[in-house]
Amino acid sequence: MGAEVLFAETNGREHVRSREGSVAHEGGWNPEDFAREQIRGLVRQVFFSNVGRPVRQVVFSALEPETDVRTICRQVGEALALETEGTIAVVGEYPRLVSDEETYPVKVTERQAQNAGTPLRHTATRVGANLWLAPAVGKNVDWVATAALHSYLADVRMQFGYSIVEAPPAGESNLATAMAQFADGIILVLSAQRTRRIMARKIKGMLEAAQVRILGTVLSDRVFPIPDGIYRRL
Repeated sequence: MGAEVLFAETNGREHVRSREGSVAHEGGWNPEDFAREQIRGLVRQVFFSNVGRPVRQVVFSALEPETDVRTICRQVGEALALETEGTIAVVGEYPRLVSDEETYPVKVTERQAQNAGTPLRHTATRVGANLWLAPAVGKNVDWVATAALHSYLADVRMQFGYSIVEAPPAGESNLATAMAQFADGIILVLSAQRTRRIMARKIKGMLEAAQVRILGTVLSDRVFPIPDGIYRRL
């Protein structure tokens, strides 16, 4: 599926955390540190290692509605903000927050100052020096048949240096395909517990037929077992 990236989201945290300290001590490995490194590797591979066509706007979509894409998008945005001074928008159904500009006393570039008065900056929530949570594109399926969807994504692209867009499940809606066709590509979020190989291949074929650029895959809902040798020492 193109650039394969595995991200271990420790949703089984209760299973792991009770022994986390012992595992880190015994083997020097921590699941949360591992997850952060995977996200960092994903960001560098997708946004900074592509030769030729640059990647500035990426759509994330799961295959099943139960898979948490929103959290992954937020984590990718936060990791990307550490790698670049460019402005970043994470687009999704995030709750509206009170943004305190004084919390982020950073040097504002001329371009950032010019964009500060743009409409999306007024509706988005600033959550970091160069990171915003922007409103979702919309859930109305009729948008697929209109120019409104692409117009919104174009506005996001114009007003932010990078954008990470949460899309509906690719297995349930053609909205994800429509969004990915306009963006620079899509990353599929697969669940280690729910995604079936046959479904993943079907969605991959559908996206390729629509000439969508598949940038990679992310594996979530992975629970890391503790080696028996460590269990015996506890």
